[in-house]
Amino acid sequence: MLRTLLVSAFAFTMMASAALAAENTYTLDKPHTQIFFTVSHMGFSHSTGSFTDYAGTFTLDPAAPEKGHTEVTIQTASLNMGDATWNEHTMEKLLHTDKFPTMTYKSTSVKKTGDKTADMTGDLTMGGVTKPVVLHVTMNQCGEHPMSKKPACGFDAEGSLKRSDFGLGDYTPMIGDDVNLRITVEGQANVDGATAGQNQ
Repeated sequence: MLRTLLVSAFAFTMMASAALAAENTYTLDKPHTQIFFTVSHMGFSHSTGSFTDYAGTFTLDPAAPEKGHTEVTIQTASLNMGDATWNEHTMEKLLHTDKFPTMTYKSTSVKKTGDKTADMTGDLTMGGVTKPVVLHVTMNQCGEHPMSKKPACGFDAEGSLKRSDFGLGDYTPMIGDDVNLRITVEGQANVDGATAGQNQ
């Protein structure tokens, strides 16, 4: 009996290790993924907002991260600036969410810059305009998720863009043209038919 248990445990460990080492497609785990941005408000402050409704995946082979690919769709009306009036003004007068209900980011290349860092270039479509945006990515950790037992990976990313490049430069310079991005991502691999995000 003990021998059977040991063999089963060994086989499970080998399968888990193989899954972690292989290329997998990961679904964004929404409770543990946040998309933040910061923009100057009349030079007095740097207002921080976030988008709370989004969906996306990333593909990663730990042995060849430069082959990875990311696609994310954000619902622009999910904007949260921490104040109802500020939310309304930003959506109506800056993002024009009635005309542009979504924005998308699709990576086009990944360049490894260190053991755990890479520059990911992708096409950001916002305001009906598509422009390349570079995200500086740091891998936090990849491994077996302790609750779901599925392969999981997490990253932080930073980048910047100009609103005017996307035809959304209204009220510049009162509202800054430069937007700084800060993103933290956690994803679980699409294996065994389970849905990422079910396990907190």
